[in-house]
Amino acid sequence: MTDCIPVITLDGPAASGKGTIASRVADALGFHYLDSGALYRIATLDALSKGIDLDDAQALTAAAQGLSPVFEGGRILLDGRDVTTAIRAEEVSSATSRVAVVPGVRAALFALQKNAARLPGLVADGRDMGTVVFPEAPLKVFMTATARVRAERRYCQLLERGETADLEALTADLEERDRRDSQRATAPLKPAEDARLLDTSYMGIEEVVKKVLEWWDETKKLS
Repeated sequence: MTDCIPVITLDGPAASGKGTIASRVADALGFHYLDSGALYRIATLDALSKGIDLDDAQALTAAAQGLSPVFEGGRILLDGRDVTTAIRAEEVSSATSRVAVVPGVRAALFALQKNAARLPGLVADGRDMGTVVFPEAPLKVFMTATARVRAERRYCQLLERGETADLEALTADLEERDRRDSQRATAPLKPAEDARLLDTSYMGIEEVVKKVLEWWDETKKLS
């Protein structure tokens, strides 16, 4: 619990489906939902828009410290501009892990993430929700899937949005992002020691949601 607020964390690599599952679980429980990845995407979009060198940690940190995104009715506003769709562009997706490795950026976004925990509860997805942001969460889930399966999912998402995509390039990009995320010095991608591991490679969305809800019921009975 976070100050008596129940929190469920779902961590995992890019395109593992954690966002979809976290949103569905939050809806089922009537909890708030935190898409922590959106914050890093916002920071990345902001940096790209300002022409900031993604290797300039100081400039990236300063920019992140000045962010004041607004989440409103399913939309994300940044400086009064709707960036809901823009942060999902592949250019932003592929650059986000470069921005996320910067310790100053992570520190700047930490408070925004912690403040998302509100009654009646929170479902938070990301890379380090269970290890760094909400280590006290009673239920931590670490979702995995093979890079190929995740690339196929992303490929279909891009085509549905009318964007062009190359499956082989997506697979290679995800493998590189996995490497960066797992090897970064600050908050590397890894399951919390008490996390439940869930390989979703061959599971449907409803099946995964059902499993997480079952684990939550078990967790409540033990608390």
